[in-house]
Amino acid sequence: MQRYFIYLSYDGAAYHGWQVQPNGDSVQQRLMDALATLLRRPVEVVGAGRTDAGVHARLMVAHFDADAPLDAALMADKLNRLLPPDIAVHRLRPVRPDAHARFDATARTYHYYISTAKDPFARAYAYRLFHAPDFGRMNEAAQVLAEYTDFTSFSKLHTDVKTNNCRITLAQWTQVDDDTWQFTIRADRFLRNMVRAIVGTLLEVGRGRLTVEGFRRVIEQRDRCAAGTSVPGHALFLADIAYPDDLFTDTLLHP
Repeated sequence: MQRYFIYLSYDGAAYHGWQVQPNGDSVQQRLMDALATLLRRPVEVVGAGRTDAGVHARLMVAHFDADAPLDAALMADKLNRLLPPDIAVHRLRPVRPDAHARFDATARTYHYYISTAKDPFARAYAYRLFHAPDFGRMNEAAQVLAEYTDFTSFSKLHTDVKTNNCRITLAQWTQVDDDTWQFTIRADRFLRNMVRAIVGTLLEVGRGRLTVEGFRRVIEQRDRCAAGTSVPGHALFLADIAYPDDLFTDTLLHP
């Protein structure tokens, strides 16, 4: 048996998220179907996480097991021929038999995009605001996140996780162009709906409805009802996932 990590990207607009759904199309199901066709048997695929409906991924990682070593480049090419245009496989990498796409990830990075002007070409991938918020104040509040580990206030209710603790190592707003801003957040793990809830609450700060100290109190209350409304998913991208080098059995230095 040989385990592989698959590096892929997708436009999530047409899918009910990454994870297999009983009554909706998912990226995971499309990938499993393509692998089953090529390997001629059912294939279980385990993703590094699960993106919600409409959320995109510039980089998602998943693992699967093959009965024998594969030609990684050829397999990636064959998968791309079978997968729809909104899902692309970038590479396969052989890993240790015990490597796990989800549990071995050391950091995940998300980007969220806000547009302050009407742009027909950005509307599918950025959240349009009609009045520009105070991004300086939002950045001030974002720095507070690194001081805490319990993010119950930004978690979807009634999830099956054992802990709401996360370690956020980066959270900042940067200006992309005259009308577009990008929020970058990196942590060891994320809770369901966490990024969208954080952005929604930071916007309350940017609109003057919440102070920086008020944002701190939202975190400390550990109550989802204390935080702001979640922003739409279409402007959220999973951007990067990091792993220890010793998981890989090939010689590629920069996946």
